[in-house]
Amino acid sequence: MTSRHAITTTTARLLLGATMLATAAGSAFAQGVPESDEPIKMTINDWTGQEITTKVMGSVLEEMGYTVEYVQADYLAQFAGLESGDLDVAMEIWETTGKDALAKSLESGNTVDLGETGMEAKEEWWFPAYLKEDCPGLPDWKALNDCAELFATPETSPKGRYLGGPVTWGGHDEERIEALGLNYEVIHAGTDAALLAELKSAYQRKKPILTWIYAPHWAPIEFEGEWIQFPEYEDACYNDPKWGTNPDKAYDCGKPYGWIKAVGWAGGEKEWPAAYQAIRNFTMTNDDMGEMIGKVDVDGMPIDVVVDEWLETHQDTWKSWIPKG
Repeated sequence: MTSRHAITTTTARLLLGATMLATAAGSAFAQGVPESDEPIKMTINDWTGQEITTKVMGSVLEEMGYTVEYVQADYLAQFAGLESGDLDVAMEIWETTGKDALAKSLESGNTVDLGETGMEAKEEWWFPAYLKEDCPGLPDWKALNDCAELFATPETSPKGRYLGGPVTWGGHDEERIEALGLNYEVIHAGTDAALLAELKSAYQRKKPILTWIYAPHWAPIEFEGEWIQFPEYEDACYNDPKWGTNPDKAYDCGKPYGWIKAVGWAGGEKEWPAAYQAIRNFTMTNDDMGEMIGKVDVDGMPIDVVVDEWLETHQDTWKSWIPKG
């Protein structure tokens, strides 16, 4: 089991209280839980919200008696581990970037859809509101080429610079630029933290920046700005080049918006059936998640402390995930 960070006495009391409550809630478990002593290996990806989601669910599984291990994994590459059984559960697959990879994995028969988490995903190009004076055509995507010079940097000039997420996140931004004929170059941030640090620095100095922002997250709440309005996504946009403004290229549209799902190794259905049911019962709001991410990324609180506080103050929510009888 992954060790926790050192925590304060106050937080220790919160954790003890949550543990006692979970024990009471778990008294109605079906007998025989946990069904196996094998650890449930849950993936940790490279953004704060996903780690929070995973550790909230992992904490509940631990209270049910399961052994949980947290394993660092790339967002899209993790599907290979889930299909082989080297990994067991991924708590956040976003429709915006993981829809195709999830569908392909489920077709293999080696993974199972563990349901929607209740959070709604949005990932798209974003710019600060103060730039509308310099590029008045925004947020219409057609204005981007007129403003490429505004967003250009020495490394991309004469092309505009688009600060994308880490390359492991996917997103098809290079394909979108080519399909829509945009005079831009994608520069991928090395990490989520690096992307947000650059955004914060640019925003404070009111400098031009065009970047990837996602929700649920604190950034689109903290910073005043707008999403670029690309042609609205349809499945055909990604699959049929004839769809959309460019008859020769796919991806001539914005990213899809929608669900965030959990996915698991298919063998886990028999190995830990009650755990999988609890994961299917998991639900979280965008507001709750955005608040927790802000506590970590903005206020500097350790993730485990934030998770423990949420468990303490949302007992009715997480106790309802635990299957009874």
